Amino acid sequence: MDRLASFGNDPFDKPPCRGCSSFLVEPYIKCAECGPSPFLLCLQCFTRGYEYKKHQSDHKYEIMTSDFPVLEPGWTAQEEMALLEAVMDCGFGNWQDVAYQMRTKTKEECEGHYMKNFINNPLFSSALLNLRQMQDHLSRTADTAIPFKPTDDPPRPSFDSQVSRDMAGYMPARADFMEEFDNYAEWDLKDIDFVDDDSDILHALKVAVVDIYHSRLKERQRRKKIIRDHGLINLRKFQILERRYPKEVQDLYDVMRRFARVAGPIEHDKFIESHTLEFELKREIRRLQEYRREGIQSFCGAKVYERVKRMREDERRKRNMLCDILQYIHDARACQKWLQNQAAIDAGITPVVTTITTSGRKSAPPLNLTGLPGTDKLNEREKELCQVVRLVPGAYLEYKQALMNECRRQGGLRLAQARSLIKIDVNKTRKIYDFLIKEGYINKA
Repeated sequence: MDRLASFGNDPFDKPPCRGCSSFLVEPYIKCAECGPSPFLLCLQCFTRGYEYKKHQSDHKYEIMTSDFPVLEPGWTAQEEMALLEAVMDCGFGNWQDVAYQMRTKTKEECEGHYMKNFINNPLFSSALLNLRQMQDHLSRTADTAIPFKPTDDPPRPSFDSQVSRDMAGYMPARADFMEEFDNYAEWDLKDIDFVDDDSDILHALKVAVVDIYHSRLKERQRRKKIIRDHGLINLRKFQILERRYPKEVQDLYDVMRRFARVAGPIEHDKFIESHTLEFELKREIRRLQEYRREGIQSFCGAKVYERVKRMREDERRKRNMLCDILQYIHDARACQKWLQNQAAIDAGITPVVTTITTSGRKSAPPLNLTGLPGTDKLNEREKELCQVVRLVPGAYLEYKQALMNECRRQGGLRLAQARSLIKIDVNKTRKIYDFLIKEGYINKA
């Protein structure tokens, strides 16, 4: 029965009968001697004594059925499986659709049975008890030293080694750092000497200095305890563990690290893990809400939606990349070269990439405007600008007219507005903007 536990209520999910090849309907017969693949027969073929190859009609057999109660009377194993599948398909809380898919139970019966046996099941109390006992044990042992055998040899990295630098100069054999917090606190005591002929005021002053030193020692021990308890000695390992969280949780981790000194290491980790779980749940809720807005009612439809969404995003990314190339490259040959390479990539062919060495690199020569359309409409200063920034006259005249119209409409124009208006290289935009300001075509806002 365990091998067939994964079959649902749909008869098409079960293997066909070996005799008549019809889809099996419970109850049906399983041969207990044939194997390893199950030899299954419907009741009609079994009553006729069907035999095939090694299977004989006198073999031992098992009656396969799920028509028996599991958790409570009135609910068969088949209905339990159907309820779980319905909740998975329709979603938790959608009891009306769950009951419609079940067809044998009402909405109230489905909700009551699921809440009683799968949410508020008293069988889970033993697991909760074990969890509480483990937490009590951790709380009792959290403040105690980690025991080790006298024969254990703690690591002793050399002072100039990489391990010592990664551990911030921590010496495990002494449980001290090479440079402690408030490292020169002892200097205030090195010249103090208590003698019998000290006056009361001088004696009280020396005692106050010693008390201050004791408070510094307590602060030093407190900081070392926080570093050891929270695993901050090896900072690189701590950073690697921190990167396993999502970006939003890492930002929260950075903000809440200063409060780690208030709570213990276990409580602090529980706090971060709970926020990680909250972030995951919110992301899952947003995903399910997106499915609901799009009218998706099953997880099969959600898989199709995600696949189509990824395809749509890939197409949009390709279009945006093409637009960027066409905006930033004003050389027709360069555009044609890029399109040929892109076509080769789409066809699965490795394109030929021309590498340009940066050693001894010179600036690009001025653009030759001879024969380019729109050159006769430029004055000498504008021609010089187009040659320096390597901008064709037609594009320059278009950008110039757009900036002048925007300046006339708003009464002035800022550089940020010019950059948002013409989508080309920001350095070229800056040179065009400064030139038009200098020549008096536009005014600053």
